[in-house]
Amino acid sequence: MSLSPAPLSFAAPDFDRSHRKGVPEVILADRKTVDQAVAIAGAFLERTGRAILSRAGAELEARLRSEFAEAELEWLALPRAAVLRRPDFVQAQTGGRVGIITAGTSDIPVAEEAALLCREMGCTVHTAYDVGVAGLHRLFEPLSALLDQHQVDVLIVAAGMDGALPSVVVGLVDVAVIGLPTSVGYGLGGDGIAALYSMLQTCAPGLGVVNIDNGIGAGAVAGLIANRAAAARRAAVEGQSP
Repeated sequence: MSLSPAPLSFAAPDFDRSHRKGVPEVILADRKTVDQAVAIAGAFLERTGRAILSRAGAELEARLRSEFAEAELEWLALPRAAVLRRPDFVQAQTGGRVGIITAGTSDIPVAEEAALLCREMGCTVHTAYDVGVAGLHRLFEPLSALLDQHQVDVLIVAAGMDGALPSVVVGLVDVAVIGLPTSVGYGLGGDGIAALYSMLQTCAPGLGVVNIDNGIGAGAVAGLIANRAAAARRAAVEGQSP
């Protein structure tokens, strides 16, 4: 494994984003060449001890395994995402708590992309999958567990088709909800368009919406909210008199 890559003439990675912004940079790989993605990943390993990649194809997966054999590779098959870590890298846990819900099984890959980023921001992630409006009775028990047992700070709700689930959820809970439309659907309004429009037109207050299939964007917002809530909890405890 080489941790001294040549200077990059085609990219200017934001190595300090995690410290400045609270959200680490993610290498979007599907429009980069394999060589470009590998070089950027190597630069992040050298400077930060970690590289996060999304939308990685099979060829890139193989190159990551061979080029960085001495690094730890966490590979998520459904979203085709990867995290490379140097052996000495440690992700601090913040105490932030994120809940992720999907309407259907087909929404899981995008939801897992969001979950990955939340974990890389130090959050604990709790999930409830395939609980959409086609069988709404499936929602209530896992939603209750997310709120009462896990006490999540924020919810991400991923849905395709008509995208109705986020509006249902946001009308029931007292935490912020992020709607994540997915490119699941038929014909007119397919590819996530109907879901996006439905979420944008919600009449239930408290719903923020990211773009279609933008799991990374949903994870970034949720992680920031959860980490701010966790910091407030710590401050409240530390401010109490012994």
